[in-house]
Amino acid sequence: MQRRSASRRSRRVERPAPVAPAYITRAIPFFEFMHEDGLVRIEEQADRLIEDVGIEFRDDPNALRIWKEAGADVKDTRVRLPRGLARQLCKTAPSKFTQHARNPARNVEIGERSTVFAPIYGAPFVRCLEKGRRYGNYEDFQKLSKLASMLPSLHHMGLVICEPCDLPVNKRHLDMLYAHMRFSDKPFLGAITEKVRAEDSVAMARILFGEDFMRDNCVIMGNVNTNSPLHVDRVVTEAIEVYCGAGQGIVVAPFILGGAMGPVTTAASIAQAFAEAMVCGAYSQLVKPGAPFVMGNFLSSMSLKSGAPTFGMPEPVASNYIIGQLARRLGVPLRCGGSLTASKLADAQAAAESADSMHSTAIGGANFVLHAAGWLEGGLVTGFEKLMIDADRLGAYQKLLGGVAVDDNALGASAYDDVEPAGHFLGSAHTMQNYETAYYDAVLSDSESFEQWTERGGKDTAQRAFERWNRMLDEHQAPPLDEAIDEALRDFVANRKNSMPDAWY
Repeated sequence: MQRRSASRRSRRVERPAPVAPAYITRAIPFFEFMHEDGLVRIEEQADRLIEDVGIEFRDDPNALRIWKEAGADVKDTRVRLPRGLARQLCKTAPSKFTQHARNPARNVEIGERSTVFAPIYGAPFVRCLEKGRRYGNYEDFQKLSKLASMLPSLHHMGLVICEPCDLPVNKRHLDMLYAHMRFSDKPFLGAITEKVRAEDSVAMARILFGEDFMRDNCVIMGNVNTNSPLHVDRVVTEAIEVYCGAGQGIVVAPFILGGAMGPVTTAASIAQAFAEAMVCGAYSQLVKPGAPFVMGNFLSSMSLKSGAPTFGMPEPVASNYIIGQLARRLGVPLRCGGSLTASKLADAQAAAESADSMHSTAIGGANFVLHAAGWLEGGLVTGFEKLMIDADRLGAYQKLLGGVAVDDNALGASAYDDVEPAGHFLGSAHTMQNYETAYYDAVLSDSESFEQWTERGGKDTAQRAFERWNRMLDEHQAPPLDEAIDEALRDFVANRKNSMPDAWY
């Protein structure tokens, strides 16, 4: 027994993963959670909010001017649209578009039957087994960016994989963008918190991709949240004006905690989110018809005792399914949240809540999934181990959304040629032809016997994830980048930093 265990252990090596596609092409039907009459009632409520209640557009006179010229009823900062105008304007937004990466093999399709996974966005804290919970810094940001670039089930880099809190607030977007451009050749997002930061992002993308190419192609997107309820602030309108004005993409996601930023009932919050997102989609098309627009959805329930957001609960799960149906009816791509949890650690709570959130996101038809990996503590923390564990499970969704083949090989037409009844298929020709791709191989899952697991140190999933991400960082190699482009990017960053004093708020 001792010799057999040792022999099996010596043979157990981590096989190189097959080359993963740049994004997922869905081969299974969309899940239709709500019947037609329910969808129509939600759409009618959204139309009523847009027409009768209206949406606030504050602090951006240019936005009010654009709406007035489009035929909206503008009184002070309240904008009301004639019924059907928002939906009509959204018709020029593409139902699917390509976001180009600097490596064309990494280009992603966003919309229709495509699914793109991106990591957590915006957490000020990080956590790992070695150092615990702490404010994120630029070293953490670089490490997380390198890991995201290497994980095949993450198709997109996002941007703020954690906040580098040791860098000035008004300059850190420059370092974050440069890190994504230098350490990865996957697509990425740009900054949005101030108009000038959005403009810097577009300018850096123009250096990386070239002005001529960028004129006709989407190479960068911004991701913004409405200020619910029914308020689109200047951050949103200016981000739309900068990104869409340059022919680039915009993702707009109402962030609604039911009972706080939206009504406590699920259907009402969905209708409000749909109204807010649809109006922003319409505005993007007024800025530039045909500009890529992704309708976002981030609905969460909350504890009505403490006010804390809750994740993986049945109400937000249902909203993921329903908003997917509404987005397809509108004809625009959809963004939803991914592996969401309120847990402080990568524990059983995190696993359960993340699984329910991610399953409904994927099956419900989300095309761009932000927060697909690494999310902890309601989005306040990026977990190094959680990033690895989530990414491992995302690979399973690649398999699930790809469906089940039914060709002759998949049906095992030849499998019985050399296997008699009451025999076994171990080592058969059909098994040998298919064993490497037949099942998803979860790298971080341990399926060995108790004795073998004990001999290997009795490590839990978090410990295995910790060891894996440290190994990966040792192996990271930045993809080649033209020296002249790299120099131009570094010069741009240096010049922009030198043009302004540090600001820490």
